This record gives sequence, C-alpha cells and structure tokens, in this order.
Amino acid sequence: MGAGCSSSSSFSLSLPNHHCFSSTLHHPKSTSTFILSTHTYSQFHKSSSKFSINSPPNCGSGSGSIPEIKTTQQKSFVKNPMSDPHTIDSELLQKLVYDALVWSSLHGLVVGDRNVQRSGSIPGVGLVHAPIALLPYSFPESHWKQACELAPIFNELVDRVSLDGKFLQDTLSRTKKVDAFTSRLLDIHSRMLQIGKKEDIRLGLHRSDYMLDENTNLLLQIELNTISCSFSGLSCLVSELHRSLLSQYKEHLGIDFGRIPKNNSATKFAEVLAKAWMEYNNPSAVVMVVVQPEERNMYDQHWLSATLTERHNVRTIRKTLAEIDAQGKTLSDGTLVVDGETVAVIYFRAGYAPNDYPSESEWKARLLMEESVAIKCPSISYHLTGTKKVQQELAKPNVLERFLDNKDDIAKLQACFAGLWSLDDSNAVKNAIEQPGAFVMKPQREGGGNNIYGDEVKETLVRLQKEGSEEEAAAYILMQRIFPKDFPTLLVREGICYKEQAISELGIFSSYLRNKEKVIVSEQCGYLMRTKVSSSNEGGVAAGFAVLDSLYLT
Repeated sequence: MGAGCSSSSSFSLSLPNHHCFSSTLHHPKSTSTFILSTHTYSQFHKSSSKFSINSPPNCGSGSGSIPEIKTTQQKSFVKNPMSDPHTIDSELLQKLVYDALVWSSLHGLVVGDRNVQRSGSIPGVGLVHAPIALLPYSFPESHWKQACELAPIFNELVDRVSLDGKFLQDTLSRTKKVDAFTSRLLDIHSRMLQIGKKEDIRLGLHRSDYMLDENTNLLLQIELNTISCSFSGLSCLVSELHRSLLSQYKEHLGIDFGRIPKNNSATKFAEVLAKAWMEYNNPSAVVMVVVQPEERNMYDQHWLSATLTERHNVRTIRKTLAEIDAQGKTLSDGTLVVDGETVAVIYFRAGYAPNDYPSESEWKARLLMEESVAIKCPSISYHLTGTKKVQQELAKPNVLERFLDNKDDIAKLQACFAGLWSLDDSNAVKNAIEQPGAFVMKPQREGGGNNIYGDEVKETLVRLQKEGSEEEAAAYILMQRIFPKDFPTLLVREGICYKEQAISELGIFSSYLRNKEKVIVSEQCGYLMRTKVSSSNEGGVAAGFAVLDSLYLT
C-alpha cells in the first residue's frame, strides 16, 4: 500500500517532488518536429529517424504563406492498430501525434516543465503536455469489472482496519524501530489514541493498483494507496483524448472509441470532497489542499479545486506544511484556522514521504491538523493502514476475517492478493535467495524508486542474515514479483513519439465517506492507467519513463 508499486519494476509517474514527472516541448517558429524512435527514452539523443510536420504559422513569423499538411484519401493504413500500433503508416502517425498534442494543450492535459524554474510555483508558466500513450491499452473487460467490484470492499477494509489502533501499532512496532519516518507517524497516531480522539466524519480517497500477471492470467494487487492518490485530475482527460482521436480517425484506424470506459475521476473525487464539506456544516469554511513546495503536478490538483468551485461552490486554499505551521492554529473547540480561514476538509497531496518533513515545522503542522476537528483525507490512521507492512499482514491467513464479515468479499480480496511475506518467514527468504528474480523487496517508503529487484534481492537478504540484523529486516517485506505481458505501444513525451515495448498498471480510484454510523459514499470513482517501457528499471521510471494511458476493453 502507499504511493508506489511493485512489479517487474516499479511504476511511478513522479516529478522530483510528487507523483508525476514533467517534460519539455520546444516550438520552432513555423514547424514542429516529432521523432519516431524505436529507442528508449534514455537513448533520446541517439535517435536517427526524424519526420517533420508543418504546423500553422506562428503569428508574426513573416513567412507570408500557410505551410501545407499533406492529406490522404486512404481509409486504412493498418489492419489492427490495437494489436500492433507500430505498423501505423508514418504519415498518419504524425497526424495523430500532432492532434494529440493540440488536444492536450487545449484541454489542460499538462504538467509543469521542470526546465522552467518558476513552473512549480507560478500557474501558467512553463507548461508542457503530460506524457501520454498515443492509443489506449487493450484490457480484458472481465478483469476491469473485477477491479471495479473490489473498490467498495477495499474502502470498507481500510475503514475497519483504521479503527483498530492496537492492530496498527502492533503491526508496525518493529518497523518503527528502524524507520524514523514511520516512527514519527506512529507517534502522532499514539497521541490520538491517548487523548481518545475520534473522527466521526471519515473520508478516504483511495487508489488500488493492479497488474495482470501473464503466467496466471490473474489480476493481482500491487498496493492500496490511502494518501495523495494522484492523477484523478489528468487521467480522465487521457480517456477523453483517446476517445477523441479514435473518433476523429475512425475511418483510418477502425477502432470503436466506445470501448474506452468513461472516466469521471476528477468529478467524482470533487463530489465526495464537497459532500464531506457539507457534513462539516460551515458554509464559510474551505477545503485545504496540502501541497509540496514547487509542485509541478499542480494542474492535476487544480482540476479538483476548479470542479469544487464551479460545480459545488466550495472554496479551496493551497498550503504547504511549513505554511500551515506558520499560519495555522486550533481554537478551543478544535476548529482549525489557517491564514484566517476555517478549514472544513484537509486534502493531503503531500506528507507521504520523509522529504516532505525537512524540519520540525512540518511535523508540528501534521500534529496540529490531526488534533483538530477538520475532516482529514486521510487521517493518520487511514495513512498507516496504507503502509506496506499492513498490506503484508492483511494477506496472512485468517486476518481479513478480523475486519470483514462477508465471506464472499473476503474471497474476492484474497483472490487478488499477490504473495506477501515478512522477512521472519525463513522459507520465503530461502526461496528469494535461491530465486531472486521471482521476488521484490519493498521497504516502508512511498512514491516509487525504493524497491529492490533481481540479484540485489539476494545480496540484501544474504547481508541481513550475516549481520543478524533483525531490526533492519523488519523494515522490509517480500512480495511476489508480477510479470505482466509486454506489448507494442506508442509513447509521447516532450512532443516526441517513441515506438516501444511496454507494460501497464491499472489503478482504480475509490471514495469513502462516513458520518458516525451512516455510510454516505462508498464507490469506484474512475481509473488511472500507467504505461512504461518494459525494459526500464526504477531509475528509469523516476527519470520519466512512464506515461498516462487509458483502457480499451476487449
């Protein structure tokens, strides 16, 4: 659980300081150049094939004429572009890329450009299209329905687990000894237990991540994220982009855009935030989005804020943890006031990683918010429920029965669990040393880029055994390595189209809202599809190898 994932390699769409990455698009005065390359992104400068597309003239360019874009009367360039998009005619491919970039620019499918210094602090400065797949990913409809059906069950599980303070403290007690970050979170949780803090209104915006294992044809869960579930704002736009492209080029591609499921993630997340705000019952209060400094994925977040304002008449403010410490206070009745604004709902898009707490100021802010009566998304107990160690504990025999009553629901969850073991399991450790390629070692860290793969699994386990370091071993879990089938795809980043073999991961968004005993919302809220080069490792992902994608149901 958390904000990263586990598979044949980690899956993250992260900027240096959040769950996304940015890129740069250069605009020549009168032409745009797209590179169609079979190289990976790391070989960008070695690409040899270049194709030019003439774009509309730049105003004031002095060209005096309108460049032509060649057209064709041919109705189909490829028999089945969904099975092998690499066979699409180059002229059609250039048009698809060009139109995709125009659509992205016009519809806000953008991120901050990391090459522009102010892009993370000043909206509208240094924008670049979000990295995308040019065509949707084919995915079995049966597995799609399975993932959607699991969403409300996981919602209930998170809520039930979060109420069991002793279970959370006991499960994470050994991790606390070796992981300073988890230790500080547990200290805040322990403080809430000591003062008897109750959260009558409980709000969760979650994302459960899955991969389809090629060997077993099973949909297996990577993790369940309970904090800062990113891309609800942009993922729905990718679905609409793909629907638009398939509709516009239906005579050439012959693909039914109706097979792309509607994705209302931004609308749904904003809707449940607004309902939580209504439950707080203070019309003058605001929703506070907790953000990282210089957030280049701000537009994904601004989509939610804009929807809250335009559809629900709910105001939002954006504050960093340091700003909350400097500007925040709680009144005698527990009301949280930040910069003069009463806060009804706290929506965390920061606070999930050690880097978010560079000083005591940020920890003071986290405690201040937790002690207040504002609705937290997530509360500290929801946050801890999303940790990897808790995920591993829940996969043990008979543990789910502690929290859920419905046997069918329990069976559905267990069917999607990948193999998970603690390093106390000597048989699992022995197997991992003998077959390191079949396992992933996951430390209690979020955001991707932290997992251990391949021979490093063996080396790390052998070292821990030699050192006899039981405490350090407690910071890790072992997970079955999932091997999704790779497929040919077209990835677009920085205005450049790459022909690649890739793998994909499906994330299902869900929302949960309860006031005392009344469950107001528990539903699936759209999806996030992420695709990346199948040969890349975690370093490659953090450098920006993953792109946003959508589903084509088969």
